[in-house]
Amino acid sequence: MADSTSTPAPPTEEVANLHLDEVTGERVSKTELKKRQKQRQKEAEKAKKAAEAPPKASGKPKNAAGQEEADLNPNQYYEIRTRHVNELLKNPETNPYPHKFHVTYDDAKFHEEFKHLKSGESAEGQEIRIAARIYNKRASGAKLIFYDVRTSADTRSIGTQIQIVCQAQLVKEGSPSFEKQHENIRRGDVIGIIGYAGRTNPKNKLAKGEEGELSIFATEIQLLSPCLHMLPSVRFPFADAEQRARMRYLDMLWNDRSRETLWQRSRMVRYIRDFFHERHFIEVETPMMHAIAGGATALPFITHHNDLDIDMYMRVAPELFLKKMIVGQFGKVFEMGKNFRNEGVDLTHNPEFTSIEFYWAYADMYDLMTITEELVSSLVKHLTGGYVTKFTNQHGEEYTVNWEAPWRRVEMIPELEKATGEKFPPNEELHTQETNEFLQRVCKKMGVECPPPLTNARMIDKLTGEFIEETCVNPTFILEHPQMMSPLAKYHRSKKGLCERFEAFVCKKEIANAYTELNNPFDQRLRFEEQARQKDQGDDEAQLVDESFLNALEYGLPPTGGWGLGIDRLAMFLTNNYAIREVLAFPFLREEKNVPKQPFAAELANVQPLPEEGIPHK
Repeated sequence: MADSTSTPAPPTEEVANLHLDEVTGERVSKTELKKRQKQRQKEAEKAKKAAEAPPKASGKPKNAAGQEEADLNPNQYYEIRTRHVNELLKNPETNPYPHKFHVTYDDAKFHEEFKHLKSGESAEGQEIRIAARIYNKRASGAKLIFYDVRTSADTRSIGTQIQIVCQAQLVKEGSPSFEKQHENIRRGDVIGIIGYAGRTNPKNKLAKGEEGELSIFATEIQLLSPCLHMLPSVRFPFADAEQRARMRYLDMLWNDRSRETLWQRSRMVRYIRDFFHERHFIEVETPMMHAIAGGATALPFITHHNDLDIDMYMRVAPELFLKKMIVGQFGKVFEMGKNFRNEGVDLTHNPEFTSIEFYWAYADMYDLMTITEELVSSLVKHLTGGYVTKFTNQHGEEYTVNWEAPWRRVEMIPELEKATGEKFPPNEELHTQETNEFLQRVCKKMGVECPPPLTNARMIDKLTGEFIEETCVNPTFILEHPQMMSPLAKYHRSKKGLCERFEAFVCKKEIANAYTELNNPFDQRLRFEEQARQKDQGDDEAQLVDESFLNALEYGLPPTGGWGLGIDRLAMFLTNNYAIREVLAFPFLREEKNVPKQPFAAELANVQPLPEEGIPHK
């Protein structure tokens, strides 16, 4: 009888019938091996299908610390990502801020060049190298990742949106592994993409007769600049107007409409410049700091020149310098640039703003109305393809604007007489004290409040705003202002007391101002002195006597037409934005108070500052 504790003999017959599983290295029965092979075949087919069609994100993405990103708030994400990126910086091989990535392909032509590709087709023979920012990341398992990226804006578009398909099997020999390429990449990162064009082959779309999505199949992805902050999302939106203005860079990055508005503004500026160049105007530059604030009725900013120990004024308008150039034998000049006015900040006003002014020797107000209609109408046609646009104001009222010439023309004083039912004093008496008393009575009768000082010019301007400007939805010229409202405009050739001036209004707001220039040095001195009297009455916006300009006039200013247009205001109407801050890259903002201090990236990562280099003479 055998010992019950002895080891049984090995089942030699069973071992002989086992088969090698080449994948795992195990020896299994024939039945088990077939079962495994069948399962692997199913998984391979499933992976192939997944590669052919972009699936929905599976699960929640995880950050470098392994935490689920969807569960983090922006501050937590920032802290974790910052520390992780700082760790990458410690190794030259993982430096997330390389010096250069060679972009060799024009992404703007991608969709047009490869639109002929059918589902499942690709252009592997043509390498594409582009750089873009990631807006969305989706993964299907560990070997298949999709990125939705956008390239940067240029003169042709606000950027191109492209899907990037990344499969482990596409990684070329000698490149970093698939895992190393993608493990440190997140939404918001700027990446370099090397690959080829192709179209996905999704079965669900093919069944409906639709083509797959035109994509770049990446053979390599390089991290060029990581985004340390969490991009906006449904959970953490970015829609507050004040926040958008304070973080304008993020607003431009995230909101296509913001980027498109500034892109359209750039197109508008370029068209205007080309318009004047084609008509042989010379673009010039004049000083930003003036010894005397002149050229417009506005309150200036005051700065100080330390070396000369004198106060200077930031320019409110370039007008006087441009007219000096006409005296200096330049027949057609224009300048586009910044002006500064120390006024309120509201929906339509910013302390610094962009305008264009031109001066045209031997032209008058009537020539200027014609060129204004020609410029603005053709500009609208160029930008929109037609002459009719929509504009919605802050109250939600929508205006339909027809910019096509000819524009409506309204004479100021006769129109005010119609609106008020009062016969105004003769034009040549509009500057008198008697007219002042008359205007005060009219304002009281019509319920119009004019803030002091109650000068004739300010009261007429207020009445015009209430009863004429409110009718100007389509482009309208309001013309023939009283002389005391226009210290630099020439008197009317047939209507004493008025001047040859117009203002162009659209959607009840001024966009342009122009006149036949006053070129009589004797008359100009009297106008300046009248402005000085208004300043003595408390009107801080009235102009001072500019002796340098008067001296230039004494050398002879040809009969000249002068014109100015607000670039910001026009951009508002053509992009349908009622707030001026939307058409400015970086608008003026009031100082934030009581804002809790957030740690900087260097503080979170405990980055030590470099030693300061000593400056011997200090």
